[in-house]
Amino acid sequence: MKIIHNYSPNFEIKKRKSNQIKFIIFHYTGMKNELKAIKRLTSIKSRVSSHYLIKNNGEIVVLVPDPYIAWHAGISSWKTFKSLNKNSIGIEISNPGHNFKYKKFSKKQIESIKKLSKFLIKKYKINIKNILGHSDIAPNRKKDPGEKFPWKYLSKFRIGKWHSLSVKTLIKNRRKKINPIDKKFFFGYLSKIGYSTEKSKKYFGSFRYCS
Repeated sequence: MKIIHNYSPNFEIKKRKSNQIKFIIFHYTGMKNELKAIKRLTSIKSRVSSHYLIKNNGEIVVLVPDPYIAWHAGISSWKTFKSLNKNSIGIEISNPGHNFKYKKFSKKQIESIKKLSKFLIKKYKINIKNILGHSDIAPNRKKDPGEKFPWKYLSKFRIGKWHSLSVKTLIKNRRKKINPIDKKFFFGYLSKIGYSTEKSKKYFGSFRYCS
């Protein structure tokens, strides 16, 4: 992996123990261009950061060393975990996002995502069920890394989970109207997966495992 360092001032000074790291959270930068994204992630005024940034050319930038808590997840939850910053590694991927002509992630980016993720999974013994997107842990306010993120491909390397439903079944059931009882079961299953459904029921179209 080609790794460079461009440290961000936005992190908690107190170190955490390695066994506290239980999640990998993927984001897209959502900025017009890469330079603006880097500037924001390294500006003390922005108060946001992540541990890593993957550039368009596949270069991996270390922004905050793993032992420190970076500010990337915000208000978030997954199962019994709240405010996932303290228990996660945040990986930003350079992409303009939905507000600025969202595009496919490059082959070089995907290769770097794969290599970095496999390294972190092995180092911190991260469960593949705990490899998530920002929209998974904050579905009521976030869309990243978005529908073009290669979840299905990455799952082949045990980086995240992917469903086993056929395309035909997905198309058949998409936008299907359901009765209140089925709806209750639907959100119950989402809760079992890990989603916090109480605050996000009207946003269930963004849930990765069901779309």
